[in-house]
Amino acid sequence: MSDQPDGSLTTISPNRTAALAQLAELWAGRDLVVFLLWRDLKVRYRQTFFGAAWALVPPFFTMVVFTLVFGTLVKLDSDGQPYWAFSICALAAWTYFSQALTNAASSAVNNASLIEKVYFPRLSLPVSAVLSPLIDLAITIAFLVPVLAIAGILPTPRALAIIPLVVIALFSALGLGAILAALNVRYRDVRHLVPLMLQLGLFATPVVYSSNLVPEHLRPLLGLNPMAGVVEGFRWALLGGSGDPWSLVAVSAVSATVILGAGLYIFVRLERGFADLI
Repeated sequence: MSDQPDGSLTTISPNRTAALAQLAELWAGRDLVVFLLWRDLKVRYRQTFFGAAWALVPPFFTMVVFTLVFGTLVKLDSDGQPYWAFSICALAAWTYFSQALTNAASSAVNNASLIEKVYFPRLSLPVSAVLSPLIDLAITIAFLVPVLAIAGILPTPRALAIIPLVVIALFSALGLGAILAALNVRYRDVRHLVPLMLQLGLFATPVVYSSNLVPEHLRPLLGLNPMAGVVEGFRWALLGGSGDPWSLVAVSAVSATVILGAGLYIFVRLERGFADLI
């Protein structure tokens, strides 16, 4: 609110039109997204000895555990690939989604002081939250490709398919994260719910097992989980193989788009009361 020369008052308030108008506002304020993204990266690696190398720790240590348990002891089918390679490709995608969703869900609450002091496109918060883990994903893939090559699994042009697959994962994380971020402002129980959702989601997604274990007539239902298509697509892109994951990826892409649309709509409807509730 500000005084005008004629004594009138101008009130600055959130745009209450459709989500498309909010997206236009977000694009106009894209510099803020860049600033928030850069801030998150600096905070994450500031005063760390190994720096960005920590991006490799979660997927690779989890891969070791999964290989010992599910590859050696349980002996799950890995589509003819070494289990460590089978699992690490899936974990690269899942780790990104997990980090992005966790960051987005807490993005509004973590920036409470900023929300209280000034108006800005609130969508900037979950958007920057899902973009920052892309750096970790890029580091993981950049390290993974030569490791697979040393093991005799050479990269092919299929690896370019990772780009649209990452977009599907980003849409999924942003849609769900926007919903959880908005709910987290009102109900702080959400911070306890997110780890549980991710634990259940890990086993609802074919990360430790192959989608071939699911009966063929049920695989389209598996694709309703958008990360199922992303995980299978990552394996196809990095490991090769004769399987065709694109029917599953197509279902996952549609599912991710619906989740994104629903997430943005819910966030826009609820963000009007953030400053009062937070």
